[in-house]
Amino acid sequence: MIDFYTPVNIPEPRVKSSYAAKHLMIGSCFTENIGSRMENLKFNTDINPFGILFNPASIARCLRRLISAEAFSESDLFQHNGLWHSFQHHGKFSHPQKEEALDAINTRLAFSSEYLRKCDVLILTFGTAWVYELLSSGETVSNCHKVPAPEFKRYKLTVGEVVAEMRETLELLFETNPGVRTILTVSPVRHLKDGATGNQVSKATLLLAADALVNGFGKERCSYFPSYEIMMDELRDYRFYAEDMVHPSPAAVDFIWEKFRNWLFGKDITELSEKIQSLLQARKHRPVHRNNPEYTNFLKTTLLRLEEFAKNYPFLDFSDEISYFSAETENIRTQTG
Repeated sequence: MIDFYTPVNIPEPRVKSSYAAKHLMIGSCFTENIGSRMENLKFNTDINPFGILFNPASIARCLRRLISAEAFSESDLFQHNGLWHSFQHHGKFSHPQKEEALDAINTRLAFSSEYLRKCDVLILTFGTAWVYELLSSGETVSNCHKVPAPEFKRYKLTVGEVVAEMRETLELLFETNPGVRTILTVSPVRHLKDGATGNQVSKATLLLAADALVNGFGKERCSYFPSYEIMMDELRDYRFYAEDMVHPSPAAVDFIWEKFRNWLFGKDITELSEKIQSLLQARKHRPVHRNNPEYTNFLKTTLLRLEEFAKNYPFLDFSDEISYFSAETENIRTQTG
């Protein structure tokens, strides 16, 4: 049979993960795409405690802050366009009230700092090697928050700078949490501000840095998953991009997610996640006739399956789904008298 694409060979990780493991994910919007799928399938996951981060310098800074657990203060915030922001955080933490913004930032920091100390797998997604430096302070920012461009210096990190920054940070992490395993990946999202060549040079920098880190720490501690390569070689067609021709389409994300799930979790966990996905899909069912006995039977059957899953897998939380189907069953019973 003729193959019409180049399969990407992915070396197996030394240790597979599981539903019992804790997974902390930090990085670009591709992190959010994969992380949300893990979260929806009941994997124990903490996603982007500082919001979306694109460059390795910001990711390293986020990790160091989580390790130190040092709270942010009012002096770390600034006001712009009616909102209080942090240069280290995504705009989802911004708020019209300074106290509200600071409380959200520090609440999340406290939770994720504790999570990091106990997590089993840390997944880092590098998006771009380009960074913005605030001229007034020399600070590398994670988000410009629409502050005028002349207030920043923009430059590309070198391979050596990425490796040095991440190596120092990961060494500190391994001292704090000796059991954590790290997975590096490069986001398939294109950054075309500098054109096609600029994007490729940036991605090449990240790929070389990731390779150096994996080889430096050894595969017991650090491994690599080829998200970017899968997009470039197995999905090398514009139909796998969204309308902006920058982000992968939902179909492309699903394809890469399935590759990632099979690679990280293995056959038994993959099969369990597929059963959970099928079960959770039942919640989206909308009957034409709610009082039909067939729908009542569907609700009762699904509720029993959920309760059985909750009993057999006590480390998974189905309380929300059980509450929903219990309430729906009771509403039908009340309506039909």
